[in-house]
Amino acid sequence: MPDDLWARFAPILPPPPQRRNQHPGRRRTDDRIALAGILFVLRTGAAWRDVPRKEIGCPGVTAWRRLRDWTEAGVWPRLHAAILAELRKAGLLEMDDCAIDGSHVRSLKGRAHTGPSPIDRGRPGSKHHIVVDRRGTPLAVSLTGGNRHDVTQLIPLIDAIPRIRGLRGRPRHRPQRLYADRGYDFDKYRRLLRRRGIAPKIARRGAPHGSGLGKTRWVVERTFAWLHQFKRLRIRYEMRADLHLGLLQLACGITCLRNLRAAF
Repeated sequence: MPDDLWARFAPILPPPPQRRNQHPGRRRTDDRIALAGILFVLRTGAAWRDVPRKEIGCPGVTAWRRLRDWTEAGVWPRLHAAILAELRKAGLLEMDDCAIDGSHVRSLKGRAHTGPSPIDRGRPGSKHHIVVDRRGTPLAVSLTGGNRHDVTQLIPLIDAIPRIRGLRGRPRHRPQRLYADRGYDFDKYRRLLRRRGIAPKIARRGAPHGSGLGKTRWVVERTFAWLHQFKRLRIRYEMRADLHLGLLQLACGITCLRNLRAAF
């Protein structure tokens, strides 16, 4: 468990439930140990039952329950927003130009936010949608079924960018320009972006390649590569969509922290 990650995570944790005076039961596992179990599953892709209790300090079911509780408490978006504020304070956010895209992942247990994937022979799948800044720093993510069109998440993702503090003045939560591929080529969504003060830089369908937009938009593909280094995100094993999204948001926070480390 990295000390710098825990130092940012501990202040936003909800208070633990109070123990009963009589028959308090087994002592609660330390939050830092439980987080280490969650990170083990996220990085290795191992099943929860395969978490090594002796090395980590807690069984996998305890780590899963803590993931459930912290996801329901909204801990992961707060962690992500806190690290984004540090990046902005350090001058490491370039939000004038942002890029957006989606990526398919196979879903082995078809539940909420799954659908027949058009690129995987109709097998159940989900989609990760992400918007990043000019450096590829993830700003907001969402999860949908594999058969949802990318453009349906354009406005929800833009609106989901948190108000990022870190400097004097108003918090930043809107880019000036948004870059996207031909899958987002709809005039309706261009108008919606302009209403928010964002200039759409979206490739036109049917136009020849070589528009030059890829020079700015390529960073979103690299960010997907960063996120899918966490093996638990390559295939969706969680039946509950909120838990898979929670792991995705945790991976975004860790990616932002790595960018912060690399600058110092």
